Amino acid sequence: MEPDSKGRYLLITPARNEEKNLPEVSRSVAGQKITPVLWIIVDDGSTDGTPHILEDLKTKYSWIRSIRLPPRPRDITFHYSYVCKQGFDYTLEYCRENGIGYDYIGLLDADTILEENYFGKLIDEFEKDSSLGIASGGVYYDTGGKLSREVSDKNLPRGTGRLWRKACFLETGGYQVEPSPDSISNTKAILRGWQLKQYADVVEVQTRKTSAGEGLWNGYVKNGWMAHYVDKSLPMVLFNTLYYCLKSPYYTGTAYFYGYLNSVIKKDVKIQDMEIRNYYRSQGLGFLFSRVSGVLNNNSTEPEQGEQ
Repeated sequence: MEPDSKGRYLLITPARNEEKNLPEVSRSVAGQKITPVLWIIVDDGSTDGTPHILEDLKTKYSWIRSIRLPPRPRDITFHYSYVCKQGFDYTLEYCRENGIGYDYIGLLDADTILEENYFGKLIDEFEKDSSLGIASGGVYYDTGGKLSREVSDKNLPRGTGRLWRKACFLETGGYQVEPSPDSISNTKAILRGWQLKQYADVVEVQTRKTSAGEGLWNGYVKNGWMAHYVDKSLPMVLFNTLYYCLKSPYYTGTAYFYGYLNSVIKKDVKIQDMEIRNYYRSQGLGFLFSRVSGVLNNNSTEPEQGEQ
């Protein structure tokens, strides 16, 4: 019989050359009021001091393990999800082999610092609402000791610091090797009747701007490419372009539309999952108005990568 798993969660973190961020991030995880039953950190071929930090963490905490992937070329489309997928697959198999019970599965980037009861607060929300499938806190930036919230749709969980209910994770096909896998996971959960939520009062502080891993320009070009890849409706693409153009830095709108238009001209491949394509094709003005309302109700500074 599987052990009691109430409140127990797994955590996966991709990390490449994170010697600057990983010590503080790991302190925030180790300091959680409810620590993960298992935390798998995926070393994506780091060439700095990351492997040494991981060895120290594994010595200090029995619930931390790591796997190391061989160096491979990085891209801004599939690579991130590939690295995460290795972590999810390893973690679930390890739990099966060792009889580890859990009810939630989390993803945390190596640049995200959590408040002390971050996962405890999210688990409380899951326990209140059995229809809640995916949740996260709100992403903030620390500027001179003042926290500012990153703009995003209040109904959509963030990519980092997100928690899936186990049943939702499995029902939606787990974590897929796709661009913007979190948006795809959100969509599949919505289509299956699960509720999604972002809790602004549950704080996670990100040390890098979203979409800035390869530079903001490249990040938003990728978002435009992604819009074509999932077959977003033209009104949604134009809305996103205008929205980005009206927010500083203003060039992100140009980068986004360039990525989309370039993909259209080149006739780049689109996602093969017709469930996803049909969902994005169907988005019309009603969805846009609800999206605008959701964003305007938040105090924020920057758009979210892979927004729906």
